[in-house]
Amino acid sequence: MHIAITGGIGSGKSYVCHLLEQRGIKVYDCDAAAKRLMRDDAPLREALKALVGPEVYEGMTLQKRVLAAFLLESEAHKQAVNDVVHPAVARDFMSSGMEWLESAILFESGFDRRIPFDRIVMVSAPEDLRAQRIMARDHLTKEKAEEWIRCQMPPDEVRRRSDFEIINDGRDLEPQIETLLGKIKN
Repeated sequence: MHIAITGGIGSGKSYVCHLLEQRGIKVYDCDAAAKRLMRDDAPLREALKALVGPEVYEGMTLQKRVLAAFLLESEAHKQAVNDVVHPAVARDFMSSGMEWLESAILFESGFDRRIPFDRIVMVSAPEDLRAQRIMARDHLTKEKAEEWIRCQMPPDEVRRRSDFEIINDGRDLEPQIETLLGKIKN
């Protein structure tokens, strides 16, 4: 069984994954995997060099500023990098033996089309609480935090595409996780 956890920035996906891991459920972190693969996966490094230019790596070290500059040049550049990185992450997940995956951009990245998920779980929180969390975590202004929130898929659309929702608004998450796990087992 493959289960995805998604939700907007500041919704508390990582905290929900932490609670799952306390129960012995390993969750594949797409962000960490992408960073690891861009560093360690030779075919991915070569594909990025071919796409961005050899200067994107200095030896084995990814030059983040070079990649960022390329990404910011155009939406086409961003999509081209995603078309190289996301399939590598999907392959890595499928070979990992893990059943659970965390991705903030599950739908935007196409992971929901690359991986046959049996269930998709959305973690949600009110927008003002999400903004507060982002401001505290990333030391951003409220305006910048709200900008990040607006850049992502609207929560109603994520909810529509998801099978379950965990509401992370300060209430106890344990009963929701219990209910989720009970429904997944059936």
